[in-house]
Amino acid sequence: MTTGPEHPYGAPQEPGQQPPPPPYGYGGQPYAYRPPVPKHPSATTAMVLGIIGLVGILACGGVTLVLSPFAWAIGSRAVKEIDAAPPGTVGGRDEANSGRIMGIIGTVLLVLAALAVVILVVALVAVGSSSSSYDSGY
Repeated sequence: MTTGPEHPYGAPQEPGQQPPPPPYGYGGQPYAYRPPVPKHPSATTAMVLGIIGLVGILACGGVTLVLSPFAWAIGSRAVKEIDAAPPGTVGGRDEANSGRIMGIIGTVLLVLAALAVVILVVALVAVGSSSSSYDSGY
């Protein structure tokens, strides 16, 4: 007579019985350790440039907006390269895409600021030349 179970880890299996299959993960593959996918080297760069370009509007008076076209270009190139790579080999698409979007926004703001400066200079030149023509007649 025994006082406990003969097999502490469960009932014995029949000789022809298979263990239950492992649970399946993404893509129908069994769960297993998968090393993290390396990020594209330019993904983080594009995101950081986009953040600095937009945050610098408040902190530096808009001087950092000149970084926005670079964030746009680097982010666009990184997204294209990530999409062209075989699936699951290169990561960082979200970072590259967010850097690209922030770069687009910053570039639009940079162009608008440049247009505002040009319009201001033209207006000042026009006002200055019209006032000096009245003074020369007297």
